[in-house]
Amino acid sequence: MYGRIEQMNEAINQIVWGPITLVLFLAVGVWFTWKTGWLQLTKIPLIFHNTLGSLGRNRRQKKDGISPFQAMSTALAGTMGVGNITGIATAMTLGGAGAIFWMWISAFFGMMTKYAEVLLAVRYRQKGASGYFGGPMYYMEKGVGSRTLAVIFSVLCVAASLGVGNMTQSNAISLAASQLWTLPPWLTGLLIALVIGLVIIGGIRRIAAVTEFMIPFLSLAYLLCSLTVLILQAHRLPWAFGLILSSAFTPSSAVGGVAGYTVSQAIRFGFSRGIFSNEAGLGSAPIAHAAADSAHPAAQGMWGIFEVFADTLVVCTLTALVILTSGVADGGFTGAGMTAAAFSRVLGPWGGRIVSFSLIFYAVAAIIGWSFYGEQSLAYLMPNRKNAVFFYRILFLACCFLGAVAKLDLVWGIADTLNGLMAAPNLLALLTLSDVVKKTTRDFLQPEQRFYFKKPQG
Repeated sequence: MYGRIEQMNEAINQIVWGPITLVLFLAVGVWFTWKTGWLQLTKIPLIFHNTLGSLGRNRRQKKDGISPFQAMSTALAGTMGVGNITGIATAMTLGGAGAIFWMWISAFFGMMTKYAEVLLAVRYRQKGASGYFGGPMYYMEKGVGSRTLAVIFSVLCVAASLGVGNMTQSNAISLAASQLWTLPPWLTGLLIALVIGLVIIGGIRRIAAVTEFMIPFLSLAYLLCSLTVLILQAHRLPWAFGLILSSAFTPSSAVGGVAGYTVSQAIRFGFSRGIFSNEAGLGSAPIAHAAADSAHPAAQGMWGIFEVFADTLVVCTLTALVILTSGVADGGFTGAGMTAAAFSRVLGPWGGRIVSFSLIFYAVAAIIGWSFYGEQSLAYLMPNRKNAVFFYRILFLACCFLGAVAKLDLVWGIADTLNGLMAAPNLLALLTLSDVVKKTTRDFLQPEQRFYFKKPQG
């Protein structure tokens, strides 16, 4: 029975993450890049002004929700999980160094997919007693006019929150904790459930407050450690970039000369790992952004652009360069072991511990972010059942424990499939509402609207 389920999932997964789907992801990003006049290139100063340049102003906008920065931090919490550490190593193992170039391409156009998602989530969000709420399910129902699409997306999001957003992350934490402190999995599972429970019981405001602290701190710490490695290995950086570019367009030798990487493999795994990392097009992150007390949908959409930039073009690229410059790519390592070996080779034993600590905290942040996605999706499906969210939280915490103690080969596979299935209704909705994205962007870019967020609120 187990083997049959595994075979069925593998067959579905080949379709979900197959060439047609990956081309669709890229096409949607290219479409919104063209519809907005290459916004991610032509409006870089404005994007900075509305994101990092607005922190002093927007951090105080919490009357009707969380701040735009908190929304981005919550979204990044759900995005920056084990994929940033293990996903990049996996991409290079399966597709060679050239996969990194195609990851950059997917991220460049994925910025505009994420921009469109966030813009629409804010455009069609609702307002309740505790502030704003929304996500793809609301722009599917209110914008596209399809309750069916919204229900399909919400069901898949709830399922994905328990799998890829929870059990796989807690399993990674359990393995890392075992290596660092030889903690038994059952104890790690209990600790994870306790920490997550204390955070999510406070709702979106507590989740946002925690992620607002965790994500910048984690990213800065990982950034500094990675830059330290790259400074020490600076003489190998030209070679690393050259290998990435040459392998992206020509077949390259595999490690040890056993087999070779084709260009199609580099493209496939570069695109798929990039999407898995930044989640542009999957529809999860817009749920967090919809809660932001943002003055304009396009202004919050620019945080979506920054999110993809920070996740993929910064963190993932640093991981790839550390692996290449350290020379461990041909050492037979895979996944997190490859990343840990790269840091250890340059920084000594503490290098591996840095990776383990980073993996633990990134995974905790991912679990926190996905708990909110699952809650909001369930609340959409059962708006009149007040106990539904309570029982979901109990189930979510139970999955934290189960993920830490169980072997999750099948769960990893099913979670990956569910994550990809979420994209189908979301990409369809984005294309249907592309004119709304274009009009909203054009209105925001008009001179009198460009700094709309400066106008008095209320």
